[in-house]
Amino acid sequence: MLSVKNIIKSYGSLQVLKGVSLNIQRGEIVSIAGSSGAGKSTLLHIIGTLDRADSGEISLHDQRLDLLNGKKLAAFRNRHMGFVFQFHHLLPEFSAFENVCIPGWLSNKKKKETEARAKALLETLGLKDRIEHKPSALSGGEQQRVAVARALINKPDIVFADEPTGNLDSKNARELHRLFVQLRDAHRQTFLIVTHNEELAKMSDRVLHMKDGKIVDN
Repeated sequence: MLSVKNIIKSYGSLQVLKGVSLNIQRGEIVSIAGSSGAGKSTLLHIIGTLDRADSGEISLHDQRLDLLNGKKLAAFRNRHMGFVFQFHHLLPEFSAFENVCIPGWLSNKKKKETEARAKALLETLGLKDRIEHKPSALSGGEQQRVAVARALINKPDIVFADEPTGNLDSKNARELHRLFVQLRDAHRQTFLIVTHNEELAKMSDRVLHMKDGKIVDN
């Protein structure tokens, strides 16, 4: 489903990625592990089209993402990709329900369809009684589950997660791990995860280890 070929990225004189290639099938949970500075998050952001590589190819369902620009790239990202970060990045002035709906509203889907899916996702993630709460009234684990629901609202082909448990305690981290597996099993949801958490990595179908800007084993 996802093909990445020979990604190279430098910031000034520092070469961060040195020819990274990988393939991911639909329904896989793939984790990228490695020490700080190995290039994990940079790679994730480039594959997710949040940053640009200096060279290399990225294809999702045979669509060359590295050739898209501007509104076409933004529209493709909104329809086909979801994102979960270490810090949830929820909009504080909106409720959990509204935060989840926003990507759906931006994609011009039918309002009723988006809102029904948002409610269903929040209920599935154990937030039925928290739908109208703003982020400040939610725990850290609840906020991250809202972020997961937001990532799933447009039925993305793949969810990119950058240290999704990095800001959670061990209990909430384990619950989030189990949630990813449940979503994979129930909906064949695909995940690419950058993590320092060994427990989360071990629950993945594959672990890619990075060192000095390269994948060193699979």
